[in-house]
Amino acid sequence: MAVAGQAAARAAGTYTNPVYAGQFPDPFVLRHQGHYYAFGTTGQGRTADGRIFTLLTSDNLVNWKNAGGALTPPAGAEGADFWAPEVVYHQGTFYMYYSMGGGAIAATVGHRLHVATSKKPEGPYTQVALLDVPASKFTIDAHPYQDTDGQWYLFYARDFIDSDNGYRPGTGLVVDRLLNMTRLAGESRTVMRARHDWTVFEKNRTMPLYGNKTFAEWHTLEGPFVRRHGGKYYCFYSGANFLTPRYGVDYCVANSIMGPYSDQGAANGPRVLHAVAGHVRGPGHHSHVMSPNGKTEYLVYHAWNKAMTERQLCIDKLAWTADGPRCVGPTYTPQPVPA
Repeated sequence: MAVAGQAAARAAGTYTNPVYAGQFPDPFVLRHQGHYYAFGTTGQGRTADGRIFTLLTSDNLVNWKNAGGALTPPAGAEGADFWAPEVVYHQGTFYMYYSMGGGAIAATVGHRLHVATSKKPEGPYTQVALLDVPASKFTIDAHPYQDTDGQWYLFYARDFIDSDNGYRPGTGLVVDRLLNMTRLAGESRTVMRARHDWTVFEKNRTMPLYGNKTFAEWHTLEGPFVRRHGGKYYCFYSGANFLTPRYGVDYCVANSIMGPYSDQGAANGPRVLHAVAGHVRGPGHHSHVMSPNGKTEYLVYHAWNKAMTERQLCIDKLAWTADGPRCVGPTYTPQPVPA
């Protein structure tokens, strides 16, 4: 839909995805004091103000304004990739979690989790700590979660190169307790690893990080996001190769924050959010946020434009059904503006 048509539709009380037509991968939306702040991956790029992670602001989840960049480039990170920012507010400080890797540090470091802080939701954020995971050379997609007792945890994705217990080599999901907002306890537990055909990322994939070993199949589970519902913990994630029609969002569930988690029912493909042939490709790497009136839960995710040159910002309602959580979408026709 053209910009003028999109504006007219919003004035009439509807929106059509994407709600932001520029490049905006791995979207995370923070709601703070009635305003929405969206943070998106920039990779090796920089915003016009020389910062990292594109920042958008909105009052209704539909009309977004570009607000520059969020993270001040840390020293010694020239040429590095920066992926998947998430922000939480705790005791007067905003904490941004993300991964950094690639560039000159790729061969020895891989990707590592970091945290930056700011006193304002829009930043600028300054990197303050490395959240090291010595057991993995590739750790990405950090998701901080505060449980009902106030304890903070960090969910993230990391590589597993073994095939023990029937699991597939590839990127899987883990959780660890945070001793404070910038330090992991080092007691990680596996949340979920790949075991289904649909999550394959690439076949016969050679991995330089692991001595150029070639894996017959490399699988991917990424982008964890946790919600507590009905007394259970749901860890949502995106699976498969983000370039393919198989990519989408599924979940696993547990009675305790540290697990064990079960993905029973996930064998046939993503149940929460998936591609629609001819209309939506690669929907995923999402976050959850409540509507302005606080009554309706929305998924915020990216999906490819038709030319597959940009991953764009989209939103759709989440429904908690008898069969589990399901997105009311992905939609590509006019929808009511969030109340």
